[in-house]
Formats: sequence, C-alpha cells, structure tokens
Amino acid sequence: MRAGKPNGFLTCYDCSIWDRASKCTLILGPLLAGSAWPASCVNTRLADQCLSPAVDGLGKPLYFPARDQQLFGWLHPPPDEGRGRAAGVVLCKPFGYEALCAHRSVRVFAERIAALGLPALRFDYRGTGDAADIDPQSDQIELWTEDIVTAVEELRQRAAVEEVYLLGFRLGALLAWRAAARCRVDGLALLAPVVSGRRYLRELRTARLAALSGAAESDRVPATDGALEASGYRLAAASITTLSNVDLANLPGSVPRVLLIDRIDLPAATDWSAALVRSGMQCEYRALPGTVEMLMRAPQFSKVPQAMLETTTEWLARVPEARVAPGVPAAGSVRGAREATLQVMLGETDEAPVTERPVLFGSEGRLFGIVTEPRRDEARRRAVILLNAAADHHSGASRMSVTFARTWARHGYLVLRMDLAGIGDSATRPGRPDDEVFPPAALDDIRDALQLVCARYRTQDVTLAGLCSGAYHTLRAAVARLPVNRLLMVNPQNFFWKEGMSLEGLQLADVVRNPGLYRERMVSADAWKRLFTGEVNVWRIVRIYCHRPLLTLESALRDVARALRIGLPQDLGSELEELGARGLRMVFVFSRNDPGIDLLKIQAGSSIRRLGEQCRRHIIEGGDHTFTHAAARCALQRILSEELFAR
Repeated sequence: MRAGKPNGFLTCYDCSIWDRASKCTLILGPLLAGSAWPASCVNTRLADQCLSPAVDGLGKPLYFPARDQQLFGWLHPPPDEGRGRAAGVVLCKPFGYEALCAHRSVRVFAERIAALGLPALRFDYRGTGDAADIDPQSDQIELWTEDIVTAVEELRQRAAVEEVYLLGFRLGALLAWRAAARCRVDGLALLAPVVSGRRYLRELRTARLAALSGAAESDRVPATDGALEASGYRLAAASITTLSNVDLANLPGSVPRVLLIDRIDLPAATDWSAALVRSGMQCEYRALPGTVEMLMRAPQFSKVPQAMLETTTEWLARVPEARVAPGVPAAGSVRGAREATLQVMLGETDEAPVTERPVLFGSEGRLFGIVTEPRRDEARRRAVILLNAAADHHSGASRMSVTFARTWARHGYLVLRMDLAGIGDSATRPGRPDDEVFPPAALDDIRDALQLVCARYRTQDVTLAGLCSGAYHTLRAAVARLPVNRLLMVNPQNFFWKEGMSLEGLQLADVVRNPGLYRERMVSADAWKRLFTGEVNVWRIVRIYCHRPLLTLESALRDVARALRIGLPQDLGSELEELGARGLRMVFVFSRNDPGIDLLKIQAGSSIRRLGEQCRRHIIEGGDHTFTHAAARCALQRILSEELFAR
C-alpha cells in the first residue's frame, strides 16, 4: 500500500516496512548537514522498496530474456477494463539516430494503442538502448529479428493475449516483416518501411559522407572490419551483408492484415503494396506526411506524426475482439514482471558483473532512470548522475551514456542515467510541454535524483555530468548549492537561460561562432544565390555582427567589475570562483570547433585562469557537438574517466 507524502520525499509503498522504519520519511536535510542517514533507512529490504510506482499511463519498465542475454522494454497495459480484447501490439523501433529522434513518437504510439484496450510492448533490441551489449561483429539484423520474435512471445505470456500485431518504424518495419515469417502474428502496421536493404545502406553511407566534413582523419577512413558507422551508430559487416540481400518485394509473407503507410515526399512502397494485394493479402496502403518530422529532426524538434498515428490507431481499432481461452485472464490484467534487473558482464568473464535496474522516483514517480550498480563488494560510496543532452533520452546520443555508465560502474561508481521531467521516459509535468530542453523545474528533478542516490545507495561523493543542455543543468545545480562534489560539463553552449527564450532564437553561441562562418561564405557562389532567393535571414546576420563587439566589451567590463569586487547579475566568472571556493572540481570538455569554447572565455574572463586546477579544460580534435565520430567519442570517454577517477 502506497503512503502519500509531500513532494521531494522518498516514499515506501510496503505498509509493513513503513511501520517498522518509523514511517521512513527521508528528507534531504541530514545530507546537507553532513549527517548520516538513519540506520533503519538502509535496511536491504527497505532500500529496494524506496521507489515510487509510476504515474498512470507511463507504462511498466521491465527486462526479459533473449537467449542468454536480456532486452529492456516498456509494457503499456490498457485501462482496467481492457475493453474485452485479447490482442496486443509489439512496437519495433527504427535504427540509430532515427530511433533517438523517434523515441517520443514511439512512446506516444504505445500509449495510444494501450488506450484502445490493446497492451503494447516497446523494447530495445540487443546492443541498443538499455538492452544487453552484443559482440560488435554480430549480425544485428539477424539478432534483432530474433528479438522481435522473443518480444511477441513475451507479450503473449505477460498480457495473456491470443493475437499479436507488429508495428514497425523504418528499419523496424523490415525487421517486423522478417520476424512475421518466423512466428505467428495476426497483422503488420509498417510505417515508412525500408523495403530495399541495399537502398537503405546507400542512404546511411550518404549521411555518413555528409557528416565527415569536420571529422578527424581517422574517422574519414572506412573501418578495417567492414563496419559502417552512421551518425554515431554502428552496423557490423555481417549486418551489412544481410541487409544488402534483403528486398521485401522478394520476401514472401502470409500475414492476414497489413497496413502500409508510405512517405508522402519519397514513396518507396507503392509497387510492393500493389504486389501484396495481387498475392491475395489484405493490404491497406496510405501515403502520409510526418516521416521527416518524426525520424530526421533532433529530438527537441521532432514531432509526433499525427496523420500516421490516427491512421494506425483507427486500423488497430478494427481489430476484432478475440475470444479469451478458458481460465486465461483478460488482456487488461497484465501479469507481474520478473525481477527488473540486468546483469552486465564487462571485461573478463571471471569478473563479477555490474547490475542495472530501472527506477521510478520523484514526486508521484514521475521521473525515470536506469541505475548501473557496481559490484556488491564495492566499499566506496561514489555516484555519477548523467543528465539529458537536449531532449535525447537517457541512453544518450550514440548510446554514449550507456557506455559511460557501464564502464564507470566497473571502476566502482554507481551511475544514474536519468530523464528530466517531460524528456525520454519521464512523465511531463502538468501544464508543461514535452521535450523541454531547459525546463524551469530541472533543479527539482536533480534534487530528487540526488536524494535517490544518497539515501537509497548511501553515496557520499556525487558527480554531475552532462552534454550541451545537460552541462548547463549541471552548472545550475551546483550554483544552487545542491550537494555535489564534481562537475563534468561537455560542450555547453549556454550558461544562462531565461524562461520564455526559444531554441530557434538567436543564442550567444551563434554570436561567438557565426562571424567567421559568414566571412567564409562571402566567397561562396551558392551562399550568394541563397541570399538573393531569400533563403538567408539577412537581419539575423546583421544582429550577429552588431552583437559580437558588444559582447566582447561586456566581457572586459565584467573582468574590471570582478577585480573591484562589484557584484553583477549573471556573472559566470564569479559563479565559477564561488564554486571553487566551496571545493568543487569543475571540468569543461569541448570539441575543437564548438562555440562553447569562446563563450566560456568571454563570459568567465580571467576567472578561469585564477581557478587553476580546480577548473580544468580539455579540447578534443575532430569531434562534432555530440561526438558522433568513434575516435572523438573514445577520446571523450578517456578524458571524462581520467577526470572522474582523479583524486
């Protein structure tokens, strides 16, 4: 039984434990005062219960086995009545950067499907998201096809459904079609499907070439093992071989019902849909907008494809009410999950594994994260909290956060990869938009995360880390005097944000970056053509050139004011010096051409020099803003690890 408590409190929902632990209401005060937590609050059984259940509609996080490994997923049960159905839907996500961009959309599809009365399971394939890692040489296409078959059986068992439908997005649609040939499914809904694997690989290679303009020389050379890395996501040579030989037009299928939603801008499945109809299959074809907005825009700018969503849910609403077998519970009664943990093997096989588990915490369980725990015999109480970069969910761009967390846990750190409210898999606060990059209540979310790692896991040394907006929130949390010991800030492009500002508006990062860029384009014929055709915002360029000298003058005046001990609002240098006086260790890491380098110099001035070793700076050659190139990403991990492990 859950006992409600005010916001900011950890809540136990086992009533017997609640009574024995003196109601176990843990407040942050003892931590701020340096006091120990009450002994009753670190009882092993109690600690496992100090998490809130999820808010309604958020779904249930779970792990389930795939051969000798585990997949991570979310089961979205229907409302209690379940509308008398005994059918469910498995959602098959796209690959790589498209999956990162579409995370919100896939979640919304699952929630809408559950609202129809159909339990929905969305999940991460092996080697992606929060699932177990795989051998980098594995044939991912084959493994992921097997994973879908596994997910179909998992949904049948957990939700006791007779019928299962597959909903596939882009490459997930191709995988769903392959999986349908290996297990019984009752229908397929395929959104912007990859019909030709060979054509899809050409698209990935084109995207890679476009991204290599600022890459290090080591990233320009193709991988020696034949793998392909596109936008920070890797396809092994075996996967490329399999994909090269897949063409859905030549791959037989015998699914009773198919909904095929094609791209309206670049339709690729028209001929295939006609062939399916000629073969006697019940196939509905639609060409609808929304593919680019869902899959090809950064998560903070991506949009749920409403036309696709409405068409898909209307098609699923026509699913007949399947009869429930005697003695089998209705679909609305989802069975309890197995233990929600993942054992991650790192390094040598004889090493003790680290453990990952999903956590729901904060007010009414609105916040979600994955905790990677070190070995049980780890005596040091150290933690890292990884924050979202922009609206990327907790796995991070190129799955960086997962890699960092598992590596650092191997060195004795407990790592929480969390989603701020409204991002990823955390619930959105009432009255706030989804995917808000600079939410005004972010400090409350970070405070809840600190309370979780300090109270439940008894950590005594906490590092905050983040990229871009995550770096901004890391700094703001320290300035607000939240109890942290170390800051790892990667490519911050903003140090002050005021509610009401827009990501589309002119940012200081644009001011410090773009003058040189526009000077280069003065000699570009293409740039002049775009200017005369109205494709270039001239007034934006004028504002940048007018703002830059003013910003430089302001920086000089702020340095004078600091020397005279004159306090000024929004003074980054003074803030950093105050953090240094409190003993915090600050680390800034930048890609070589990232505008945050100059922004830090301009806004912090001479304070950086005075802080010395307390405020360290690193610059990585060849990296872009989110380190999509493998060499730069490895350099980032090495630098952050060295700074984290330094005593």
